[in-house]
Parts: sequence; C-alpha cells; structure tokens
Amino acid sequence: MINDTLKLRGDVSIKLYDKDGKIKDQREITNLVVSSGLAFICSRMAGTSPAVMTHMGVGSGTTSAAAGQTALVSQLGSREALDSTNASANTIVFVCSLEAGDGTGAVTESGIFNAASSGTMLARVVFPVVNKQADDTMSITHTITLTAS
Repeated sequence: MINDTLKLRGDVSIKLYDKDGKIKDQREITNLVVSSGLAFICSRMAGTSPAVMTHMGVGSGTTSAAAGQTALVSQLGSREALDSTNASANTIVFVCSLEAGDGTGAVTESGIFNAASSGTMLARVVFPVVNKQADDTMSITHTITLTAS
C-alpha cells in the first residue's frame, strides 16, 4: 500500500528599502497556510472557481497566526495587487511591492488574498515589527511549497 503524506510549507521574505533604494531591513520567516487557504486549494483542484489569489495585505496585528483566521488582525491601508504570481513544479511564489505611502507604520503581519477586500485568505504570517516610514518601499515574497513524503 502506498501512503503519501502531503505537506504545505510557507516561507516569506521581506525587504525594506529607504528612499535611496538601500536595504534598511531584511527578514526570512515561515508562515502559515490557514484553513480557508487549504479549503481554497482543494476547491481549485475540484474544479470549482473561486477567484485566484490577487492581493497582499500588511498590518500591525501581533496575534499569533492560527489556522482558523480569515483576515489580518489590524490591516494597514488597503490591500495591494500582487506584482507577480509564478507557479512551477511544487511551488507558487507571490510577490508584492508596497511603494512609498503604502502600508506605512509598524508592520507585523502579512497575508495573501483573492480579493481587494473580503475574499479568501490563503496564508498569514506574523513577525517582529518592521517600521515602514512614509518614504520607504517594501518588497514581500510569499512562497508556498507542496511536498510529498
């Protein structure tokens, strides 16, 4: 009998740049694919048609990531459209840039969504504060990897 175990792993890379384009802060963090994200993945495999992931949000919430969460705890500003989504082999990579004035403040959480508001949250990550000033830019990359063992 063949017995496969599927595992999802989420990794996040954050880069904060000053107004001159110099890196001020850089982080590598593991994130959580939440229950609504798992349901979303299964529904897409079944052929149903929820919208694909299109936006990223950042916030100042510090509540630990938990499977039952469906939104950020304290979103800063509006969600940003993803710059790119690339799927290959067993990974999908979501990239988003927050320009000067977007998501300004004490950023401590990020999530991937399939809508500019409401919608389904795929994954959420909480991290030590990244202080994004009004003239800073930030690049966030969420990578979701599916492995079988």
